Amino acid sequence: MSSPQWTSEPRVFPSAGFGLLDKSLEIEEETLPTYQPEKYYPTQIGEVLDNRYQVLAKLGYGVTSTVWFGRDLVESKYVALKIFVKDRERNHELDIYHRINSVETDHPGRRFIRKLLNHFTIAGPHGQHVCLVHEPLGISASELMKWIPGRAMSLEDLKACIRQLLVVLDFLHSIACVIHTDIQLKNLLLPTPLPKALSDFEENEIKAQSPRKVLHDRTIYTSSRFPPGDGLPLLSDFGEARFSDEEHTEDIMPNPYRAPEVILRSSWDYKVDIWNVGMVAWDIVSSSTLVDGKNPDGIFDDRFHLAELVALLGSPPPEFCQRSHLSSVFWDHAGTWKGLAPIPKKTLEGLAINIRGEDKEGFLRWLRRALQWNPDDRPTALELVYDEWMMKGLKLGSGSGITTTES
Repeated sequence: MSSPQWTSEPRVFPSAGFGLLDKSLEIEEETLPTYQPEKYYPTQIGEVLDNRYQVLAKLGYGVTSTVWFGRDLVESKYVALKIFVKDRERNHELDIYHRINSVETDHPGRRFIRKLLNHFTIAGPHGQHVCLVHEPLGISASELMKWIPGRAMSLEDLKACIRQLLVVLDFLHSIACVIHTDIQLKNLLLPTPLPKALSDFEENEIKAQSPRKVLHDRTIYTSSRFPPGDGLPLLSDFGEARFSDEEHTEDIMPNPYRAPEVILRSSWDYKVDIWNVGMVAWDIVSSSTLVDGKNPDGIFDDRFHLAELVALLGSPPPEFCQRSHLSSVFWDHAGTWKGLAPIPKKTLEGLAINIRGEDKEGFLRWLRRALQWNPDDRPTALELVYDEWMMKGLKLGSGSGITTTES
């Protein structure tokens, strides 16, 4: 198989020399509770998709897609291929990217979003699969944290990362009218690794192929460890993003990260992203999570989640309770907690005792601004960037991209 448009030849993968895993063992996407094999495209390492992109290695998997490292044979460059489960009515992430790419702006925040290079459709044995072609970014911030001593950065190291994230959110909120809704460490990816690291990764995937499980209708590959990349992370994965010029009440956000208005099934807007920034900032500087949200049986429980927030943030203001009829389930008319779950004996200051860095008090004040009960009381992304604590120690002209003005 070849094409006159190709500027590089497909690699040939050996048909032996790799580990075969027990067929009865559930691995990778098979371990997901909602897994149905016919929904996933049976990708084969070595195959060429859309007569252009050769699949070289598996990078990861999720409920809605699998992600692969590949080579663009037309432009002779590396790419990441995100192959979605079958027959999604319309690819929502693609719609979000169309909005992001269509706005005319020189806002610096757009530079720090993972680029969409192309997209196409694959005809699978059970239906159609949309494939997004991305630049191949490095490992996620969640993976990076595993390699950092104590699994926590200092407050000084945190600032540069969060500044850049807030600049991205200023672009999304004020220019593109997009709400990400899923800001967490696994969706912050380090920049593209150096070319030699990528070519070494490709060679290693051919010489030491990934273990796999071969079934009658598909092969389940194990994901390979990708090179890290160097620099501040970019925001990726817009699969759960929403347009802010529409009304929203749907359930969003990972359980422990959910903003109060989401827990109470109230209407929500772009301020849920501001809440997420606070939660992510905590995850970067602390090895212990800020909110557990689970009952004694280990199940996520709104009663226990809200009780923790009362312990950390104090009681919500009356105007917040008036936003949702569900508030009356948890608080009485005077705003007193009804005791559906015990309020734990913990405080922000107590949990922050092991956080490293100067001006911890300034950080906690900044954090409380982001984690306001009432979304109307939370600052905008740009206001959080220009917070006194966040600006402290910033060198002008450092390329942080915070010279934007609110639109």
